[in-house]
Amino acid sequence: MYGTLNLGLHVSDDPARVGSNRSALARAGGVDADRLVFAEQVHGAGVAVVDGPAAQPLAGVDGLVTAVPGLALVVLAADCLPVLLSDQSAGVVAAVHAGRAGLVAGVLQRALEVMASLGAAAAGTVAVIGPAACGRCYEVPEAMAAEVERAVPSSRARTFRGSASVDLTAGATGILRRSGVAHVTAVGGCTIEQPERFFSYRRDGLTGRHGAVIRRA
Repeated sequence: MYGTLNLGLHVSDDPARVGSNRSALARAGGVDADRLVFAEQVHGAGVAVVDGPAAQPLAGVDGLVTAVPGLALVVLAADCLPVLLSDQSAGVVAAVHAGRAGLVAGVLQRALEVMASLGAAAAGTVAVIGPAACGRCYEVPEAMAAEVERAVPSSRARTFRGSASVDLTAGATGILRRSGVAHVTAVGGCTIEQPERFFSYRRDGLTGRHGAVIRRA
């Protein structure tokens, strides 16, 4: 159900075990555990500027942006995309939770806007897109696939069976490139197809959350 290294406190796992997992993440990232900052993640387009440690997840947002050295921004996922953004020359980083609803709402564009308000530039930003439910597996009704495609061009796909689906990675890549981000890397991997590597809500229902973290050096 939770496997190893579940980072989500909201999925009924043992809080002490999750705390230990988060401490391990902090050590791997070279920061103290209290320097990890999380978002509430509500599948929207809210993005917050983080100017210091936060004891609780920042409410109502799916994106975190900081220019403060030593802070580590974390987003959790179990089918949605974790997206990390960095403009090294400006000293601004972001972590974004971008599922189907968030991409439609414009969470990636909003994260880039907030980064720009701190001095970052899309042309100087590097993006890394983490694993998610792939287009072969993320089946949705035809009408929903068409609706998402209108808002997120290049996201429409087909499953192995030929039914309608959404390709989150292709959609996010298109958004970032159209926004001027030249350096976009997708690490690959399908959360649904690879139970030995990733948590998947669509596959398992009650399950843990893996994460992506970026630290402002």
